[in-house]
Amino acid sequence: MDAQIEAAIRAWLRLDAAFTAFNADLAARFGLTGAQLGMLRLIAEFGGTTTLAELKTRLALHPASLGQLVARLADKELVSVSSDPDDQRRRLVRLTKTGERMVAEAPLAGPVRLRHQPPDPATVAALTAGFELAVEAFGLTAHAPNGRIRR
Repeated sequence: MDAQIEAAIRAWLRLDAAFTAFNADLAARFGLTGAQLGMLRLIAEFGGTTTLAELKTRLALHPASLGQLVARLADKELVSVSSDPDDQRRRLVRLTKTGERMVAEAPLAGPVRLRHQPPDPATVAALTAGFELAVEAFGLTAHAPNGRIRR
């Protein structure tokens, strides 16, 4: 096998193992998944309150998956969900005090770290290109969302 291909496979396996270990650590120490922590951080970026519609716009999640994720956070009392007093059709999602503490205490790692501690522009461009190439090279194009995920 080509040495460059072996190096690429080892790098992918290292990233995959790191995510697995990070998620296991989050579960053990904080009772959260990486997706749940990412959602809490995103809500915090909105000032601690946002709408389900805004979360749907910003994330590449199926509405049912988004609803389940928010419901699990509400079950853990990390967010509250209520009707918007100005528009009863809109659902507001707010961090609770416990959710705010979780955001402050949990490690800043994974993709959301780029939003808080961005590397230099050349590194961001290389990451973007590399991840897009990985989807194609790994034969995952048919399973990836169409187009770019909204910010």
